[in-house]
Amino acid sequence: MTSSADPHDDALEHFEAHGAPPLPASNESGWIEHQGARIWYASHGKGAPVILLHGGLGHSGNWGYQVPALLDAGHRVIVIDSRGHGRSTRDARPYKYELMASDVLAVMDALSVERAAIVGWSDGACVAMVLGMAAPERVAGVFFFGCNMDPSGTKEFVATPVIDRCFSRHRQDYARLSATPDNFDAFVAAVSEMMRTEPNHAAPDLARIRVPVLIVQSEHDEFIKPEHAEYLARSIPGAQLRVLPGVSHFAPLQRPVLFNEVMLGFVARVCS
Repeated sequence: MTSSADPHDDALEHFEAHGAPPLPASNESGWIEHQGARIWYASHGKGAPVILLHGGLGHSGNWGYQVPALLDAGHRVIVIDSRGHGRSTRDARPYKYELMASDVLAVMDALSVERAAIVGWSDGACVAMVLGMAAPERVAGVFFFGCNMDPSGTKEFVATPVIDRCFSRHRQDYARLSATPDNFDAFVAAVSEMMRTEPNHAAPDLARIRVPVLIVQSEHDEFIKPEHAEYLARSIPGAQLRVLPGVSHFAPLQRPVLFNEVMLGFVARVCS
């Protein structure tokens, strides 16, 4: 790690040992009941709302570097644990991105948030894009980081020490936060099945998106093909592509200053 003002954790050694920085105190937090699950959320600050959607197997605490930056920029920040992740529960039905998108809308309704910018990371990015398709009137813009919109966009999985450290942290956090702390392996299997088979949105689906979109791809992303990110940017009307140098799928943790600069620029544009 470098200085606290510009932390670098490229190997995720700090993240594995300590996790992300703790989230600041929230104005409001709790659960809503929706579609057979209890969905946990927290709302921080005041201002134009931004919703942060974490990646698969993680939880909202993974945004520990991003929430303070957005608060400092004058935004209301809402974090949500996806169903079955973190403090949220799930029922027996399979994981579906559309179902998780409906959970986000339910939280927005409960908090009387009519419209928000959505920042999504990995699985959370797919949920954000589904929201942009299905409920554009609720979405000020989609920050789409490190994800695919059809199975052709993913690379063949290759384990690395960085991925192993992230997975180790996820296992520890699941045991600490989940209502079913001993079910991590079954949880991984269920989420992995969704990732393997979804999403399946073709170019004509993407062409119908009418909200502002920024496709953000890391130079060394372990999971997403760079040409897929380029295809998404070409296929979504008005979308832009930004490549983050020197980082991988875990950029919000590896180089938060770099990631936050791009995120804040997009949010300022769509929330103005």
